[in-house]
Amino acid sequence: MSVRALMKIFTASLIVVSTIGYLSMYFLSIQVSCFRAFDAAATSRPSLSESELEVIEVFNQIEAQVTKVTFRHFNHTTSPVNSLATIKDPKNEYCTGDQLIIRLDMFDHLGNRKEHGGDFLRARIYSPELRAGASGKIEDFNNGTYNVNFTLFWEGRVSVSLMLFYSSEGVSALWRARNEGYKYIRFTGTFKNLTRDVHTECGFHINTTKELCEYLDRRDGEFFYCVKPENVPCEAFIQLMSNNRDHSNLSDLEKELFHRSSIGAEIKKTFEMIHVSQCNRTTSIIEQKCKIGMKSPFPSGYFMQNVWKPSFCTLSSKPALDQINGCLKNKSVYLMGDSTLRQWMEYFGSILETLKSFDLHESAPHGSLLAVDMEKNLRIQWKKHGHPFVTVSRYTVKNHRYLPREIDLVSGDEHTALVITLGQHFRPFPITLFIRRAINVRKAVQRLLVRSPGTKVILKLENTRDKTRDVERFSDFHGYLQNQAMTLIFQDVNIGIIDAWDMTTAYGAYSVHPPKEVVANQVNMFLAYIC
Repeated sequence: MSVRALMKIFTASLIVVSTIGYLSMYFLSIQVSCFRAFDAAATSRPSLSESELEVIEVFNQIEAQVTKVTFRHFNHTTSPVNSLATIKDPKNEYCTGDQLIIRLDMFDHLGNRKEHGGDFLRARIYSPELRAGASGKIEDFNNGTYNVNFTLFWEGRVSVSLMLFYSSEGVSALWRARNEGYKYIRFTGTFKNLTRDVHTECGFHINTTKELCEYLDRRDGEFFYCVKPENVPCEAFIQLMSNNRDHSNLSDLEKELFHRSSIGAEIKKTFEMIHVSQCNRTTSIIEQKCKIGMKSPFPSGYFMQNVWKPSFCTLSSKPALDQINGCLKNKSVYLMGDSTLRQWMEYFGSILETLKSFDLHESAPHGSLLAVDMEKNLRIQWKKHGHPFVTVSRYTVKNHRYLPREIDLVSGDEHTALVITLGQHFRPFPITLFIRRAINVRKAVQRLLVRSPGTKVILKLENTRDKTRDVERFSDFHGYLQNQAMTLIFQDVNIGIIDAWDMTTAYGAYSVHPPKEVVANQVNMFLAYIC
């Protein structure tokens, strides 16, 4: 064959390769554009995948729970002072096990009755002397009237707390503002250029014409980007941190709804505390032990003497240390999520004297944790979930995987337990980001249970946090809807549920990191599920 013919073949090959490469980049750019545009205009996209359709379906179900309200003056919003709580069908005597139903009639600041629902409320009964507490179930009639249902679990004097956290107008504003984009948080990435660190902007959406480093998970539709530093490869990305951007999607009028004095205000009541008697009733005993696969109702239990008592299964009050050691012997425990699960590592370390931490030489405070007990053949580890992880502390991204990928690395067996929590770090971002991740986690759990049905998987729901801190980004309204999404997404999966939202509400906790008493009861529930 002549040189000229060879050159023609070579040139044609280059054209084909270049065309394939161009088409690959073209379709990848389309995919990236779709990812970026998904949260803003998902329903306008043609040929949506099954996963994307599921995201939209869950989103629509969550959005249907949010009342959409417009307002022109603060006076027309819900007032806790003018609203009224009354006992429905009051009794002369209340007995343990009875239902206490309280009616809420909501009025605005001018004294006019509200004609729609959608207020974000929190209801709790408690007895400080008994260190007892329980949540109430709220029924919204969408006309300004609510019923709050309490189960009277214990005997004694019982106080009632009915709090208006955000008016329906505030809820509507928070929902709209949250889903308008990714501008609340600024991510800063560190790239290593030989001996010099280079810092650049990162995030889920970056409005720039500069070249981007794209960190994509095509299987799960996950995406993250950094502005590419000049003369530094994308593979040199080593660390990440974040801070709150000076940005708000709320109007000045809407911001009036979130003054500290109006958040978590008690609604006026026509009654004081109530007295609950035993009434010579025989206390019904739940004989079924807590186990994987049980459905968790709401409320899922109550506190008595700071000990959590589930309403749907039997839980040992305070397991002895030898019981805990026996339960954990020969176990591999994987804790995956945020710092509310890292608290479990700290708790295990405080009660298990022979459990020793292993230095993984990762930067604190968000580096992976590993603890082992050689005598009991026990291994416990904690790893943070993937993007977004919101913190002002720098952390390595070299072992920073999305939870579905971490779960895929677990071989699993009857000696393996996996605990997952997801939520707090997602609150400042459009909820579709959270829904997509939760769906991907569910699929990874299902894959794990197919290859290893003996593995115990426990989902710890999100807990409540500070009432007034940075409401637009981190309010409990966002966390509440994320828990609703989790419940929908995992409803048919054979897992155990730890309802941290219910626990922290019943306890009256207002911190992103619940007190040790709450953590101890979460761990106790976990032990009941795996042993």
